[in-house]
Amino acid sequence: MKALSEIGAAVVGTGFIGVVHVEALRRLGVHVHGVVGSSSARATARARDVGLPPAYDSFEAMLADDRVDVVHITSPNHLHHQHAKAALGAGKHVVCEKPLAMTPAESADLLESAERSGLVHAVNFNLRFYPVCQHVHGMVASSELGAIRLVSGHYLQDWLLLDTDWNWRLEPSLGGELRAVADIGSHWMDLTSFLTGRRITAVMADLATFIKRRRKPAGPVETFATGGGANTVGQDIHTEDTATILLRYTEGVRGALTVSQISAGRKNSLVFEIDGAASSAAWNSERPDELWIGHRGKPNEILLRDPAILNQQGRAAASLPGGHAEGFADTFKALYAAVYMAVASGKPGAGYPTFADGHDEMLVCDAVARSAREQRWIEVKR
Repeated sequence: MKALSEIGAAVVGTGFIGVVHVEALRRLGVHVHGVVGSSSARATARARDVGLPPAYDSFEAMLADDRVDVVHITSPNHLHHQHAKAALGAGKHVVCEKPLAMTPAESADLLESAERSGLVHAVNFNLRFYPVCQHVHGMVASSELGAIRLVSGHYLQDWLLLDTDWNWRLEPSLGGELRAVADIGSHWMDLTSFLTGRRITAVMADLATFIKRRRKPAGPVETFATGGGANTVGQDIHTEDTATILLRYTEGVRGALTVSQISAGRKNSLVFEIDGAASSAAWNSERPDELWIGHRGKPNEILLRDPAILNQQGRAAASLPGGHAEGFADTFKALYAAVYMAVASGKPGAGYPTFADGHDEMLVCDAVARSAREQRWIEVKR
């Protein structure tokens, strides 16, 4: 088995999330040989400005680099299928951002290609890897909450609150038919499916676009940027700002989710509550080291993340002692630790989300879009 320091990687995409990938890999000791941007000139400038590894002249030049074993894809959504398929074809293991593709047909094609290749394939559902979330997964698996009945919560942000806020995700040709649901709602749905061990089987969705026309800057804009550009043009918006979704999971579990990218003051608030026949568990990503556990006949509890008191699953994801906060960037490191153990062994492993999970979320999102159009319950087709 290889040591992680002997494995080479490259990252496609030099935006906010691409930088997070690079930093997590560096913390693991993985050598990142270079990055790929939308153009060689822009990638070179971005690499210089934020301390990224050198930029390749092109995506093809990166694929031709024999030192690169794993390709991380953080490019805009419309390029995921093209980039992932080419990387697999070049014999590279692949870690792809979500959504895996633009359509279920594309994600099914990637899943088939990945499984046929025998290479490691993963989707970046990193939120599974908060230690407290891993602890909840263990609680459910050991029936500590009793039979699961209800899953509820939200994922709220405010970075697209104003009509001057802009990002490529607003354009269906680049981001896909769904925006808020595909970008952040997919994280919530994947996370709750993972925690409960139940798949989503049907949805009833209501989507709303409140800002129907925005001011698009003439130049590129970074994700989560807050400064408006002086040179803008008006553009009609056809992707959703918010979504309210009723969910049915396997084994009769019911769910309710609210998604928004226009909720003032909510920077990155993912909240879930899982209600079982014996107890409940609730968590807020903006307070990631705290788990609320609810009871009927005794006082409720607040469990603070501490490897000494977490269960086996929680301890495996924790890397710091209790009282030393672990946050968003740490989940990437924990996810890649699992992925790169599989890479080091030379074959797909367990314990991380794969293209199968990415394809499943594409099927759920497809059902959400259809439900909103037809205004009725839609079963997830598998």
